[in-house]
Amino acid sequence: MSDLAEKVLHGEVLSTARLIRDLDDGIDGAIAELKILYPHTGKAEIIGITGAPGAGKSTLVNRLIENFRSRGKRVGVIAVDPTSPFSGGAVLGDRIRMQNHFNDPGVFIRSVATRGHLGGLSSSAYEIIKVLDAFGSDVILVETVGVGQDEVEIAGAAHTSVVVLTPGMGDEIQNLKAGILEIADVLVVNKADREGAQVTVQGLRRLLEMGGFDRKGWKPPICLTVGTDGTGIPELVQAVDQHREFWNRQKAQPGFENKRREEDFLRILQGQAISKLIVSLRRSGSLDEIVSRLVRGESDPYSESEKVLKLGD
Repeated sequence: MSDLAEKVLHGEVLSTARLIRDLDDGIDGAIAELKILYPHTGKAEIIGITGAPGAGKSTLVNRLIENFRSRGKRVGVIAVDPTSPFSGGAVLGDRIRMQNHFNDPGVFIRSVATRGHLGGLSSSAYEIIKVLDAFGSDVILVETVGVGQDEVEIAGAAHTSVVVLTPGMGDEIQNLKAGILEIADVLVVNKADREGAQVTVQGLRRLLEMGGFDRKGWKPPICLTVGTDGTGIPELVQAVDQHREFWNRQKAQPGFENKRREEDFLRILQGQAISKLIVSLRRSGSLDEIVSRLVRGESDPYSESEKVLKLGD
């Protein structure tokens, strides 16, 4: 077994931080370490926290950390931030985000940048989740970047997806049906001490009653919270626990785990195949030739893509 992977499995913080950094930076050899760790994953509970900017996601994550730590659970946190235009890294660092927990040995926090990756996560988020799982985290909280209603990728990574909203959204609630509302396992109206909280709750209930969501028997609860003072956090944790129990029952159904593994494999295959293809096109000079034809108006990107894909048939 690799020395680095073994240290991660033994809960060594510095080695875990190093492997996460290498995975995030795409360093050669990092995936080899992940191959060793993969059989030791699948134990942690993964909770996704998503929602629009300003909804108070980070404050809620802080409160959730406190709650899980009070129950003796080791907590891993992945905070996905916008990419800095200067450094290429995360705009907000982990020391700034959750400094109250920085010196707690039972909490491991990592901020990562999207680096242009869409869907609310970073390109390395899935791999970092696996590292924190192998590291021994009982709960892994994944806070998405907060760019709007297209942050649905978290549903494929988390066991429970928590969607955070705020009062005063008005007619915007109606637009959520085609967005992140569809992936919500738990709905949270944060900043519930503000005017309009009950109106927001009523709007959400109407949408849920309209149906059209494939819940497999699960009805997303709506929790009212005030992250700044901790109001409603016990109820939120209870809702997350109840969904975890529901998820465990679903997991026991035939074919459930097969589907999860298939999605995991195809995501990795797609990422590696695209990266390999792009490198090949650059090295051979084919990419420059394709771009030149597009610039001269001799072809279109759809036809060129079809030609490239046919080469692999």
